[in-house]
Amino acid sequence: MRDKAIYILGILGTLLMIWNLHTIFVVLPGEAAQGQIGKMLFIHVPAAITAYSYYAVAVVCSIAFLVTKNFKYDSVAVSSIEVAQVFTLVNLVTGSLWGHVIWGIWWTWDLRLTSQFMCFMLYLGYLLMRPAIAEATQRATMSAILAIFAAADIPLVVMAIRLHNVRTQHPAPVLETGGVDATWWPPLATGYFVLMLIAAALVLVRLRQETVRREIDSLRRELHAM
Repeated sequence: MRDKAIYILGILGTLLMIWNLHTIFVVLPGEAAQGQIGKMLFIHVPAAITAYSYYAVAVVCSIAFLVTKNFKYDSVAVSSIEVAQVFTLVNLVTGSLWGHVIWGIWWTWDLRLTSQFMCFMLYLGYLLMRPAIAEATQRATMSAILAIFAAADIPLVVMAIRLHNVRTQHPAPVLETGGVDATWWPPLATGYFVLMLIAAALVLVRLRQETVRREIDSLRRELHAM
């Protein structure tokens, strides 16, 4: 059943992505002030929202593990974070490409960019910490605590361009101020839906790997106990 879900989500997400990219880069005209590079918004924003969605899943599962000590929640949390990291990296890279064209610089340490980079590094630390802890319960517990702690950075990322008296080069929240043409909304929404489908397929693949790893660890502990 899980394999069928992976194939369905992956194929559906891929087909919709091809159709949406055709709409974005062939059908829609370039942005009036920025030209074709302005269309980076269709990848940059959905990637960030997808990442935050799966970080949220990881936080919920981490809390559930701390309460129940059920390792299935730990498996879902680490799988979600690994996939969310990919989309955070996509967000950072596309933002850097856009900045190079519009600002003339690849990176600037303003609050939005810095807090997003901090988010990526915090969860990278989560992934690097796990192999360093051999005991399963301790590893899952420490991971859950770090996942919840790291999520505290996400509200800062979201609010960075909304705080008063904070200088930032990052664009204003055009999605909320009506700065996006009405014809851009369907591809934006479709882009988010597509990435959520692909991310779900990747989480299921990673979850299967994590389940197999736990079974191997269990067998290894049984052999050592004999």
